[in-house]
Amino acid sequence: MPVVPLSDTNIRLLIADDHRLVVEGLMLMLTDEPGISIAGQASNGKEVLKFLETGAADVLLLDINMPEMDGLECCRRVKEKYPDLKVLALSMMRELSLVKAMLKHGASGFLLKNAGKEEVIDAIRKVATGKQAFSEEVLEALMSSFSDKPQKSAYAPFPTLSRREKEILKLIVDEKTTAEIAEELFISFGTVETHRRNLLLKLSARNTAGLVKAALEYDLLK
Repeated sequence: MPVVPLSDTNIRLLIADDHRLVVEGLMLMLTDEPGISIAGQASNGKEVLKFLETGAADVLLLDINMPEMDGLECCRRVKEKYPDLKVLALSMMRELSLVKAMLKHGASGFLLKNAGKEEVIDAIRKVATGKQAFSEEVLEALMSSFSDKPQKSAYAPFPTLSRREKEILKLIVDEKTTAEIAEELFISFGTVETHRRNLLLKLSARNTAGLVKAALEYDLLK
């Protein structure tokens, strides 16, 4: 089902995030905003695609780190099937590689989750009219990466991994299962899976083999 063209007076917004508090906060923030209506909500990429089979939206406000189908894969599929639907990423993850990956898959903007109400509303309105929108620090990092001049930046050329992520990545390279990693590090199975998903996103990998390849290629385990 094609996405119905944007109304002159109303932007239909689809919110996708697996955290109920985030979704409820956004709905509370935007419910009474003139010219913006909440078309629907989803907790993962699969639910986004299911909604769009019968529902219509103009802008998809999309979290990146979601279960079942993450924001990167969701963005790619949405833009393939519904090219007129504008995608605005909203994430706590600010790695430049993720920003570029989302743009490559067709996103029109990237906001950090610490964005204020006015910034979110302005970004929604911008992307709905075909413009791009970024949090200031994301835009600065993008501009710096495209500059010919070497500049000091808080952003590494490749995502920075936390100490815990490096520990888990090393154990993955050592062919440990999620259960074995959880037992060795004294953390829960779910925590290991969350770190694994984050590693897949940060390293733009599709599976465990991709994680191992990235770890060795970029010497991430030092």
